[in-house]
Amino acid sequence: MSAVNYQIHSDSEHKPWLMLIHGLFGSLDNLSALRRQFTDSFQVISIDLPDHGKSAFTPSISFEVYAELISTLLNGLGINQLTLIGHSLGGKVAMQLALNHTEKVSRLVVLDIAPVKYSARHNKVFEGLNNVDLKQITSRKEADIALSRYVEESSTRQFLLKSLYNQNQSWSWRFNLKQLQHDYRMISEAITSDTPFTGPVLFIKGEHSDYILPQHKQAVLQLFPNSEYKMVSGTGHWLHAEKPELCSKIISAFLSK
Repeated sequence: MSAVNYQIHSDSEHKPWLMLIHGLFGSLDNLSALRRQFTDSFQVISIDLPDHGKSAFTPSISFEVYAELISTLLNGLGINQLTLIGHSLGGKVAMQLALNHTEKVSRLVVLDIAPVKYSARHNKVFEGLNNVDLKQITSRKEADIALSRYVEESSTRQFLLKSLYNQNQSWSWRFNLKQLQHDYRMISEAITSDTPFTGPVLFIKGEHSDYILPQHKQAVLQLFPNSEYKMVSGTGHWLHAEKPELCSKIISAFLSK
């Protein structure tokens, strides 16, 4: 059984492959709006990142570890080459996979993240998640109240609560909270490689997001010299959810070149 949980959406074995990789604290459902746009043209494989969703928990977290686990999945499925689309943490993992296994990746689309080191952005989220006493809560509403003491945005809380589940009267998070917090510094680091990925790459920025900035251009071109840049107006970090049709239109134009 694969360490990486996945779903395949396809009506033909003759279509090219496309993989969707979600971000931190998410699951394979997060990119479903994009998935629906591409199933006519691709065999789409959606995955839960390791330490997320229904994928296996790992003893240590890094881009390298995640990239190798996904590469192992591709080998097991007999997928020799595919297009990658990754958002946020999933974008960083996709970049590392493309750099480490160039032969497997034909094209790369990165949603609102750069291959650079970021300062800590999720301290309040971790505080909120740790404030949810899984042994004491009796409902999702109680978990939301506990989260709200640290996470003000209702939309962020609802996103996190998608990964809260009850089994046999016991509440748990689907993501590996303890390890993600322990190794958070690792997933905030820059992407590194001795050699660049020379295939076509598209970076898409949400207009109001600060994850991709002009000062990141040099780091991008050093690792991805054949890259281009687009912006989705009126969106933030969750551009694919805020404007899925426009986002998919930009991606489709890139993939059809």
